[in-house]
Amino acid sequence: MSDAGDLPGSAATSRFGTAGAPAPSPAAPGTKLQLAGVVKDFGAHRVLDHIDLDVGTGEVIALIGASGSGKSTLLRCVNLLEPIDDGVILLDGEDISEPGLDPDPVRRRIGMVFQSFNLFPHLTVVDNVALAPRKVNRMAKEAARAQALDLLGRLGLAAKAAAYPDQLSGGQQQRVAIARSLAMGPEVMLLDEITSALDPELVGEVLDVVRALRETGMTMLLATHEMSFAREISDRVCFLDAGVIAESGPPAQVLGNPTEERTRQFLQRVIEAGRM
Repeated sequence: MSDAGDLPGSAATSRFGTAGAPAPSPAAPGTKLQLAGVVKDFGAHRVLDHIDLDVGTGEVIALIGASGSGKSTLLRCVNLLEPIDDGVILLDGEDISEPGLDPDPVRRRIGMVFQSFNLFPHLTVVDNVALAPRKVNRMAKEAARAQALDLLGRLGLAAKAAAYPDQLSGGQQQRVAIARSLAMGPEVMLLDEITSALDPELVGEVLDVVRALRETGMTMLLATHEMSFAREISDRVCFLDAGVIAESGPPAQVLGNPTEERTRQFLQRVIEAGRM
């Protein structure tokens, strides 16, 4: 796994270092990930509008908000799947959003799990999990397989190691996708609506995996529509609206006694839909 020293660029040389542009505020001790003034445009549409967010080591932050509020785009920008148009993203104080930066060392440190499972249908479960460590980290085949089997065992999937993705339930496929991301030894996990494609009875088994990850001290950013889970699992909840963080705070405050009218309106709709 690459360390921060492998990543060229720093806050001092980021786009904030240009003449007239403000520098990001110093991160608090223990900050793992910092977004400062992050802007993302798709054409004339501004999807992220000067996002500021510090994520502490071992902290779990739930991103909530209506579809189109910017939650998934924020995660994709952190994983460098989308370039940002302004601002800076820092990992352990190093600028990972610098234009032209090789994203691969960053993605070894930041794992991402998507709504869709994206498993290779022609590979067995164990080979899906072992593939990236072999191809990206140059891990020996047997070592990668042993690691994959260990991860599958910890996620309750040891009996499915030789199965193919189409032989699994949706919940099992999503757990394999999580195992595949964990196989790279990430320092941060980004979870993008990982239960949205699942039948309701399968949601619990995937959320159990996230609970277990929290217990290990994994730093996580998760976009979710599962309000009760956000209340249980997160240290902080951020409500996004029209590309800005409209409200942020402890789950009990944001979900139980929000201060912003827009947050109250959103949560009322969630309650009316029976999702809280």
